Amino acid sequence: MDTTGILDEALQRLHTTGPERLGRLTNHAPMAVEALTARGQARAVHRWLDLYARKLEDLPSRVEPVTDANWRSALGDSGRAADWIGHFEREVAEHPWREVLERWWPRLLPGLYGGSTHPVIRVGHAVRTLLAGESTRPRLAELAHGLGYWAARHRPVAAPARLPGAPGAAAALDAVPAIAAQDGGFPDRLVHVTALPVWTGAEATEPGQAHGRLTELVRAATHRYAAYGHGEETMLVHAATAPNAVLRTLPALPRALWPASLRAAWTACAAVTAMYTPAEPVAYVPPGAFTPEEVFERALAHGDEHVIKLADTALDVGDAPALAAALRAVELSTPPG
Repeated sequence: MDTTGILDEALQRLHTTGPERLGRLTNHAPMAVEALTARGQARAVHRWLDLYARKLEDLPSRVEPVTDANWRSALGDSGRAADWIGHFEREVAEHPWREVLERWWPRLLPGLYGGSTHPVIRVGHAVRTLLAGESTRPRLAELAHGLGYWAARHRPVAAPARLPGAPGAAAALDAVPAIAAQDGGFPDRLVHVTALPVWTGAEATEPGQAHGRLTELVRAATHRYAAYGHGEETMLVHAATAPNAVLRTLPALPRALWPASLRAAWTACAAVTAMYTPAEPVAYVPPGAFTPEEVFERALAHGDEHVIKLADTALDVGDAPALAAALRAVELSTPPG
């Protein structure tokens, strides 16, 4: 838990900026500064944010308030991001944040793919902070920004056909077939994901079992990055960080919502794998043995927001293969310049 006030200061800086820039690229700063703070690197937050600031754009203009009467027509309208953020700012000001999350989670979950999964990742970071400490105004506003971004970029997709799979998460990911057209951005590739293997673990119906299966999925996806990250060093990070965002959110949700959350996380993780996985893995040997703290310090020294977020997830997993994946991201990714 951050007791320095630095996270709140950083979030206040960021809440005058929009969730995207250039109409399509995500503002990763709120997620990265939360990860830095959670990992004991609060002293680096403002310095990192100063370097990232050139990538930020002002919050877009509002069009029309989102209300209980018109929200369905506004769902998935990226031009209404500021309207959605304003709606959730009112929601968290008038109701307990868990109540807001519980009401909107099942509405937003089918659109997990929107914004290349970044909105749910942002929500996961916001929820972790709220669960860990005080519900300060900047932290509640961050949840509102994350939910608003998700609602604006909400993108449901048709259920993929079911291919033969495996009982374990790692084996099921190994069974994911790569799409034929390995070019274009996330939305272009997503339309080609028409069939995914069955992971029987994702069909859990008991909440405790769903939590365990989701933990298994995050571990498998994180481990997998070390051997397959060269397929697309940035986008394959989301195969691990998106399901981990869902996992982080589960404690704030009613247990009845956990099985559906697991199924959505599996489909998103497998879809990202299908869109970006390379033809062959590589054998990766880390450049030495490092503690979790040393791995995260290496990610911070590198500076890239995706490297920082994957290292954050790797520390959640906590084992040697996960730390190796984080070190692999440091090697593969171009430092910000």
